[in-house]
Amino acid sequence: MSDSLSRRHVLLSALAGLALSVSAARAQETIKIGFIGPLSGGNAQQGLSARNGFQLAIDQANRANLPFKIEPVILDDAANPQTGVSAALKLTNDPKVVAATGHWNSGVALATIPVFSRANVPFVIWGAISPKVTEKNNPMISRVVTTLVNTNAPLAAWAAANVGKRIAIVSDTSDYGAANVQAFERFFKEAGGTIVATESAPVGTTDFRAILTKISSSNPDAIYFGGVVTEAGLVRKQMVELGLKQPMIGVDGFHDPEFIKIAGAAAEGTISGIAKEKGNPKLDQLVKDYEAAKFAEPMGTYTKNAYDAANIIIAAIQKAGTKDKAAIAKAIRATEHDGAMGHTSFDENGQTKLPVELELREVRNGAWVTR
Repeated sequence: MSDSLSRRHVLLSALAGLALSVSAARAQETIKIGFIGPLSGGNAQQGLSARNGFQLAIDQANRANLPFKIEPVILDDAANPQTGVSAALKLTNDPKVVAATGHWNSGVALATIPVFSRANVPFVIWGAISPKVTEKNNPMISRVVTTLVNTNAPLAAWAAANVGKRIAIVSDTSDYGAANVQAFERFFKEAGGTIVATESAPVGTTDFRAILTKISSSNPDAIYFGGVVTEAGLVRKQMVELGLKQPMIGVDGFHDPEFIKIAGAAAEGTISGIAKEKGNPKLDQLVKDYEAAKFAEPMGTYTKNAYDAANIIIAAIQKAGTKDKAAIAKAIRATEHDGAMGHTSFDENGQTKLPVELELREVRNGAWVTR
């Protein structure tokens, strides 16, 4: 073969290879996966750290040579049901959104579930823990986090045995607050305890002094708080201001550094019962990857939840394809995923079967530590 023919052959081969590369790039479909959480307001820290876990999973997937490219759509629900519904509608009205994950607040999740259900868009809950979320066996809805029943039951038994038999309850009036009251009261009574007072106030309440003054006359051994971070911090601070020396207890709704910032020195001695994190190699790797990504916010309790939720969705899309959303939802339900949370699989209602072991956390010297 002459030099000119040889050069021509090489050139044609290179052009053919380039054409194939361009064709493959064009063939790679772009899909969207949504995230919704509280990115503003008093509960933003929960949503921001979860968003980062979601984003990390998407970034890793986009570097993994998948047959599709993922465009994340990240929206704020501001811990508000109405805002959450608007975000859900924005996602479900976009035909490129094939699935989504969302919500720390149970009230917001309960408001958006009908939106995702009607639109037949698979939705994985990463943080909301009201039992109602998965009670109706909606085939489009799954949840990677355990419910508040799983933490209230052992906390109530521990409190009856170790704190006292007389406890007063304060909660917010949200679905989450009401569910906490119902669960803790039931299990505390089963353990031989008595609820001496039950008071509630709307989310956003800033002055609990009248409620706490009323409760003080019943002389409880402790006050159980059934709400979330901001109100919990204010309740604890105002307890101390009024001279109430009883401990405040609750589940993981206020287990957050922000609670300590709000309550200040009054936070000391507060006890939260949370689902114990069990170390595993996937969680260790997530911690390293999160640090390497240099997010502005520190890793939080729900980072791993949103990270696993995103990876479960991505694996389901790989299995079911990008076109059939019902098939994606079905693939999510069939998941056997070993991730940062441990081994995740779902029951017939889409609720995680992850086992729960209670861990008691207490504020000591301005930080949450294992009790």
